[in-house]
Amino acid sequence: MNPVIGLDISKGESHGQTFLDRGKPFKGTFQFAHTRDGLLQLLHVIQDVEHASGQHPTIILEATGHYQSPVVQFLEEHHYVYIVINPLISNRLRKSQLRKVKTDAADAYLLGELHYKEEFEPFRKRGVQLLNLRYLTRQYESLSKMCVQTKLQFQSVLDQVFPAYKGVFGAMYSSVSLRLLYEFPTSYSVLQTDEEMLKSKIESLLLSKRGRSENWIYERVQRLLEAAKQNPFQQTVYASHLINFKILITIILQYQEHLAELEQNIDALAKEIEEYDLIQSIPGIGHKIAATILSEVGEVDRFDHPKKLVAFAGIDPSVFASGKFTATRNRITKRGSRQLRYALVMAVQCGLIRSRNTRLKEFYERKRAEGKPHKVALVACANKLVHWLHAILKSKKTFRDA
Repeated sequence: MNPVIGLDISKGESHGQTFLDRGKPFKGTFQFAHTRDGLLQLLHVIQDVEHASGQHPTIILEATGHYQSPVVQFLEEHHYVYIVINPLISNRLRKSQLRKVKTDAADAYLLGELHYKEEFEPFRKRGVQLLNLRYLTRQYESLSKMCVQTKLQFQSVLDQVFPAYKGVFGAMYSSVSLRLLYEFPTSYSVLQTDEEMLKSKIESLLLSKRGRSENWIYERVQRLLEAAKQNPFQQTVYASHLINFKILITIILQYQEHLAELEQNIDALAKEIEEYDLIQSIPGIGHKIAATILSEVGEVDRFDHPKKLVAFAGIDPSVFASGKFTATRNRITKRGSRQLRYALVMAVQCGLIRSRNTRLKEFYERKRAEGKPHKVALVACANKLVHWLHAILKSKKTFRDA
């Protein structure tokens, strides 16, 4: 016998169907909640299948983000083998059915049947370190996007309150710049303050005076006074702008604080993993990109060929051919890890800047000489980069840029 249990995972609960062998469903569908009592119900079902078949059943389920976490952790605690499949695979089988049926019970039955039709490998746990690293890098990306959106809103309000302020500091979003703007949000508030007061304020906002001379502070004060004189809005008519302005500054500062803390934790966690330094041996890959690539790839043993890693990143070209027609313009599939795909493109762009990665630059120039557009050449470079990463992670040897 080859017992299998198909689980259709939903938010907070799941449906299941048991099989003793191919074409031999065992009892009907069952349902359990993602609570301790509910998971014990699942355990009783598994034990019933074990008793009836005399073997440990294989549990098969779809990847559903974090919804399957309670079930997966429970199965690992009790040392059961489970398989996590891509929803695209089960969806393909569902569409092949003549009847259009989409229910949780039907999906659980479908997953059990799918196990007998396909050859799947048991899930390989990436390890606590890699999972923690992946959660942190994804959280960093999410917070970064929210911070960018807040900065866009801030720019809109700044244009209506103090547009001439741009240029006072080289980095407008530095802590000193934002905190000074919080204290003096209008031209009127700046012009009503003497130079010495402005100078002492900037000095107090500087967390460290290293590299910040008296001349530097004096120059910023002069720039601020000149900006206040040239600003078209000496005093804003709308009090709501000032309220929103200060709120946005506070939010941006909080985002920057959280991102800095996340970055420190990511770097500390990644340094404990051997491959972290190996990946950074490729010119153009820094700390954040290396951590993202490492966390998304996980255990490289899952990919016995570089092309499988290319497909996982979603940068493999789609293929379409029917009869005598064969498509010549094939877009990339984009069916893999979005975070890994973005990190690879960023790594390529960083490697091409100032020809940091000479091998990659030569490959890019060759593709451009063949008539390939910039984006096509960029994807080809990302594909080449994946092959290098696969070789480095497999051999545990550093990259040679020669």
